[in-house]
Amino acid sequence: MKITSTSCICPVLVCLCFVQRCYGTAQHSSIKGTRNQTKHIEGETEVHHRPKRGWVWNQFFVLEEHMGPDPQYVGKLHSNSDKGDGSVKYILTGEGAGTIFIIDDTTGDIHSTKSLDREQKTHYVLHAQAIDRRTNKPLEPESEFIIKVQDINDNAPKFTDGPYIVTVPEMSDMGTSVLQVTATDADDPTYGNSARVVYSILQGQPYFSVDPKTGVIRTALRNMDREAREHYSVVIQAKDMAGQVGGLSGSTTVNITLTDVNDNPPRFPQKHYQLYVPESAQVGSAVGKIKANDADTGSNADMTYSIINGDGVGIFSISTDKETREGILSLKKPLNYEKKKSYTLNIEGANTHLDFRFSHLGPFKDATMLKIIVGDVDEPPLFSMPSYVMEVYENAKIGTVVGTVLAQDPDSANSLVRYFIDYNAEDDRFFNIDANTGTIKTTKVLDREETPWYNITVAASENDNPSLLSHVTVVIRVLDVNDNPPELAREYDIVVCENSKPGQVIHTISATDKDDFANGQRFNFFLDEHLSINPNFTLKDNEDNTASILTRRRRFSRTIQDVYYVPIMISDGGIPSLSSSSTLTIRVCACERDGRVRTCRAEALLSSAGLSTGALIAILLCVVILLAIVVLFITLRRSKKEPLIISEEDVRENVVTYDDEGGGEEDTEAFDITALRNPSAAEELKHRRDIRPEVKLTPRHQTFSTLESIDVQEFIKQRLAEADLDPSVPPYDSLQTYAYEGQRSESGSISSLDSATTQSDQDYQYLGDWGPEFKKLAELYGEIESERTT
Repeated sequence: MKITSTSCICPVLVCLCFVQRCYGTAQHSSIKGTRNQTKHIEGETEVHHRPKRGWVWNQFFVLEEHMGPDPQYVGKLHSNSDKGDGSVKYILTGEGAGTIFIIDDTTGDIHSTKSLDREQKTHYVLHAQAIDRRTNKPLEPESEFIIKVQDINDNAPKFTDGPYIVTVPEMSDMGTSVLQVTATDADDPTYGNSARVVYSILQGQPYFSVDPKTGVIRTALRNMDREAREHYSVVIQAKDMAGQVGGLSGSTTVNITLTDVNDNPPRFPQKHYQLYVPESAQVGSAVGKIKANDADTGSNADMTYSIINGDGVGIFSISTDKETREGILSLKKPLNYEKKKSYTLNIEGANTHLDFRFSHLGPFKDATMLKIIVGDVDEPPLFSMPSYVMEVYENAKIGTVVGTVLAQDPDSANSLVRYFIDYNAEDDRFFNIDANTGTIKTTKVLDREETPWYNITVAASENDNPSLLSHVTVVIRVLDVNDNPPELAREYDIVVCENSKPGQVIHTISATDKDDFANGQRFNFFLDEHLSINPNFTLKDNEDNTASILTRRRRFSRTIQDVYYVPIMISDGGIPSLSSSSTLTIRVCACERDGRVRTCRAEALLSSAGLSTGALIAILLCVVILLAIVVLFITLRRSKKEPLIISEEDVRENVVTYDDEGGGEEDTEAFDITALRNPSAAEELKHRRDIRPEVKLTPRHQTFSTLESIDVQEFIKQRLAEADLDPSVPPYDSLQTYAYEGQRSESGSISSLDSATTQSDQDYQYLGDWGPEFKKLAELYGEIESERTT
């Protein structure tokens, strides 16, 4: 099958068409297909022959943007098997087949039915096949070919990044690169000149130029001055078809700004200036401004001002305001019209950031002369000193002179000056001042310990112009005199252990004094000489303003005495020397072997054990168990019902024990039990309880009649009052017990407690009638009675 086309435009295609015409007719095989053809001959075996191929032409061209009324002819398909009788049918498949491209199935002509855009799709791949119309069998294998969309110049160049904004330093050399612009053309760059772009400048000459091939914009003039012109608008055009007539074009705008460089020195508008400053101007205040102009901007216009010479160099100073670039003139020292009426200053302004490329345009500084006129004003009085420090002793008499201030009128008039103290409304007035002489005196007695320093403000005014005031600070120091005795530095909690040894230091004390000692405080500690020597403690002066408390004896007991009071004396080293007395309280405490305090109270002994809750519960359980065992034991004893007296030898009597140390077995008068039974018998024993009482015994019936007439409760109250008021008892609590058996019963008492002091006339014969339980008692008293009778 041959493929022919009428679109042989380029020389290559013409050559290919010529080759096809020269060699295609000599070959009788198909141009497509990769299989061998098989020829069937009746009666003969199948023979395979290698096909002969014509010239392969597998590419068509179609122009884009075809706007004609008829379909555009693309090419023609032709098979060698086609004899022109219509038996061959051509079929077209692939991209756009049947929609964009149609084929005449009899002649093989291909047409394009739509206008194509190469920028959207550059080519189409299709397949062609010739079949037998009668049998629908392919006569040749399927062939693949391409239809390329041939480009025409239908797209203008475009600047995708425009418009542009760019800067270039002023005073740049000619030919300095500014920016490179690029335009793109959507046409086919491989076909013709449709996409070949050249650049030209439409606006911006003669300041800038553009390279026609690369699009690089450069400066066309040297020394372009920003101060003359800062902004430029340059229009660049890009044209295809290599700039030929008929080519399409596009343009963009490039906004170019010249940036500043330091090519202009500062300049003062005038060479001479004059400034008026009153003599009352405050030191440190700004008195004037001056400014030099600089055509540059930004940091290139920064400058500093300085005073280079003149007679006011030491009186005035100048600084630079970075925001306004002005020179601020300030006063360093006070002005005095009477001494100097004018000053002259030479002021210089210089750039701080220099560009040495433009040093030939310098120098980058300028100078001017400033004349300062001092104005005369009426000034307030001037004190002889900026401040005063005075001293006065405390406790000085009212009216004591503290010191004197002095102020004068600085003007030539030399007016008289009056003084007064500028008090606040809430200030206490301890001082006054003489209005004419300026002498300061006390109005109250001063106490250094209360206020050691006073600050007062003294004002002075002229008699002729009282509104003009000047002030000065007067500091008054109150000097100390020894008017405060020393005292203990704090309340001391002193503890002595029960197991202390003689000479042991139990505490160290110190003292303080409100007075002020120039060479340091010196205190002396000692015991009061008018008191007797303390047998328990002593005091040792350590000669370093401290003292040590030492023990004199070996042991102490809390039960005997738990608190001791030690009076001490403290004196200072002032003139005259003052002293004071204090009392130290020393507690007796139980301590560990290493000296740690265990407890200081008797009732705290149990808590010092530190028993936990679990331990207390265990102890309680043990007590409960022991009680249960005792109850069980008593129950078992009662259940046995044993007789009270097991045998005659087992004699039990009530034994009464008295915990009293006597003089031995011979001493039967150490403790008289009658005093317990008969309160009236001990009426005279009020003062001493450590001596055997001398009690005058009375008959038994007289004792009982006395008991009946005494109120025992009143008796106990009397004894309690006597114990509280008795000055001879020790200073700790003691327990005194009074027992009273009550009035006698009708049957009398069987006790023998009073047998030592009274003779009993009781008949004990009735004990034999009480039963066997009292048999032994009856026999015992019967023997006693018989012995007494004998």
